[in-house]
Amino acid sequence: MVTFENGQYSVPAHLLGARVFVRAHGAGPDEQVIVVHHGADGPVEVARHARTRPGSPAIDDAHFPDHTPKIPGEYTIVPRSKAEAEFLSIGDGARAWLLEAAAAGTARMNLKMAEAVTLAKMTSTALVDQALGTAAIHGRFANGDLASILNSETTKHTTHAAGESRSLTQGTAGWAAIGHHPEPANDESGESASLPSPRPPLPRYRLSWKR
Repeated sequence: MVTFENGQYSVPAHLLGARVFVRAHGAGPDEQVIVVHHGADGPVEVARHARTRPGSPAIDDAHFPDHTPKIPGEYTIVPRSKAEAEFLSIGDGARAWLLEAAAAGTARMNLKMAEAVTLAKMTSTALVDQALGTAAIHGRFANGDLASILNSETTKHTTHAAGESRSLTQGTAGWAAIGHHPEPANDESGESASLPSPRPPLPRYRLSWKR
């Protein structure tokens, strides 16, 4: 294996310990990394790979003829510690997160896995597992990403309903009395009590200006 710009690329096994030259060719999705060995016959291209990212080595099985090539598919993750086993027990989303985070070269993974375990205990294991799967799909492995995704998922499952008894907005009950006049009350003798006479209007004054 050779390392070039933080990515690892395989070379033929017989070149172990030899000196090679590496260069990039092309740009964008078609960019390739070319490995050249300068031997007795001059410079010879010995490997060519598509550009890869840190934590996801580019391996050509033909470079290792004595090894049985792996079959593409899902591989069993063997936890290396009790904390990692507890994290993987969250579910499939946790396993996908661990694979993608490692391939992306995510820093401080142990702390982020411990945070996920704590959130699963405080909230819901199913929601945390779903949030981890979402983070793995979208490549969100930065600090605070899991909590942000989890908060978004929790909001989707929470309904806030406002009513007359649970709203800060002024109700409409007061408008119901508009246009209705109260009936005169009866006194103890059975006769209708008269309503108090309206207050006489205030006198009006005309102001004049004199020099």
